[in-house]
Amino acid sequence: MPRSVNSVASRAKRKKLMKLTKGNFGPRANVWTVAKNTFEKGQLYAFNDRRKKKGNFRALWIQRINAAVREYGMNYSEFIGKINSKGIAMNRKVLADLAMNHPEAFKAIVESVK
Repeated sequence: MPRSVNSVASRAKRKKLMKLTKGNFGPRANVWTVAKNTFEKGQLYAFNDRRKKKGNFRALWIQRINAAVREYGMNYSEFIGKINSKGIAMNRKVLADLAMNHPEAFKAIVESVK
C-alpha cells in the first residue's frame, strides 16, 4: 500500500509559520528551514525575556528609590535596611511609584524611617 501524506495539512502548517516570519530579512522570511529556525529562536527569546523583564523592572525600581532617598541624605541600602527593621511592609514597586508620583507621601515614609 502506498504511503499516505496529508499535503493539505502540511502546506497549512508551513503557510502559518511563513506568515509568522513575514517581517524578517531575506531567507529568514521565505526559506522554510531557515524561517522555522528563526521562528523557534524568536520564541525562545520571547520566553526568556518575559522572565528577564521582571528583573529589569526591579532594577528600575531600585534606581528610582535610590535617587529619591538620596535627597534626604540616605542611600538605598540604608533605607531598605531601616524600612525592614521598622516593619513597614511595602514592596519596591510601590515605593518607586510613591517616589515618582507622590513625593510628599514618600517623604513621610522616609521621615518615619529616620
